[in-house]
Formats: sequence, C-alpha cells, structure tokens
Amino acid sequence: MTALLVTLTVIEIALVVGVLAVYLILIGRKLRVVSTYLGKVAFGVRAVESQTAAIEPSVIRINERLREIDAVLGPLAEKAEAAARQRG
Repeated sequence: MTALLVTLTVIEIALVVGVLAVYLILIGRKLRVVSTYLGKVAFGVRAVESQTAAIEPSVIRINERLREIDAVLGPLAEKAEAAARQRG
C-alpha cells in the first residue's frame, strides 16, 4: 500500500512539473512575440523622432511666443471677466 502511494505521489509530481514546463514554454513564446512587437514600436518611435527633430527649434520659438501672449492676455482676461460681472 505504501509503495502504491509513493508511486502515485511521484507520478503526480511528474505531472505537475510537466504541466508547469508546458506553461513556461507557452509563456516564453508569448514573450518573444511581445518582444518582436516592442522592437517594431521602438523602431517607429525612433523614426518619428528623427523626422520631427528638424522642427524642434521652431517649436521652441513658438512656445516662447505663446508664453509671452499668455502673460499679456492673462490680466486682460481678468479685466474682461470683471467687466462682464459688473454688467451682468
């Protein structure tokens, strides 16, 4: 009886290890697929970065001008709101 229980336990352990091995192999395959897609995405991001590098100086100048406009329009907007509140 003891020998039967030991044999069944060893078989059960072997099955568990086998199932775990199969799932690890499947997970490894999925990770390789994900890695391939991430490589493609990284390549695309680098391409976009290189294509948009030429406009960086212009964007910086535009942002500076927009900050100046925002600084000027802020108080004007507050005055307009105050005038609207007084009328309405």
